[in-house]
Amino acid sequence: MARVRTGVLISGRGSNLQALLDAAANPDFPAEIVCVISNRPGAGGLARAEAAGIAALTVDHKAFGTREAFENALHAELQNQGVELVCLAGFMRLLTPGFVNRWTGRMLNIHPSLLPSFKGVDTHQRALDAGVKLTGASVHFVSAEMDAGPIIGQAAIPVLPGDDADALAARVLGAEHQLYPECLRQVASGEARLEGGHVILAHAAAPQALLVNPPPRS
Repeated sequence: MARVRTGVLISGRGSNLQALLDAAANPDFPAEIVCVISNRPGAGGLARAEAAGIAALTVDHKAFGTREAFENALHAELQNQGVELVCLAGFMRLLTPGFVNRWTGRMLNIHPSLLPSFKGVDTHQRALDAGVKLTGASVHFVSAEMDAGPIIGQAAIPVLPGDDADALAARVLGAEHQLYPECLRQVASGEARLEGGHVILAHAAAPQALLVNPPPRS
């Protein structure tokens, strides 16, 4: 079976990109990463792509007079590379509805919270300020509304006593590195499919699966 041609959009160091590259290095993985595109020249993730033998490209948003012109160039490059699925991995540009609509059901994003809670930025400090006892990461299809598309998968971690935003962010990032490749695998393989605005999973967690914080005493 042909692997799904996947492009990754980045703006920075490419931590989640590396997790995707590592997963896709297995020839049995159903997605093949064919290009990495950054909107920032010199982004650290481009070196990761080059090291993996993947096309590392730059479409600098500052070279265009409008968001639409930038996105048209980005879309054209994705098409030139034969991309079928797009993964946003630390891509720090808000996308217009026009671009999102071109990739409806074919563009994934990862967000460091349990959506729909804590959309946007400063998620870890906001989670601490709210006093939640569980937080985590979510992978979702991208919609025109920020961080609001259909959720593909989530990973939860406990908030620990004494956590600050940096400590919490580091543990959430570890969860992201496990979650994103798995969600890409499920979408590329057809095990996760979009129906009626929701994602239907072929394999869900066991009914008794439970993460509790604070944990009950034995």
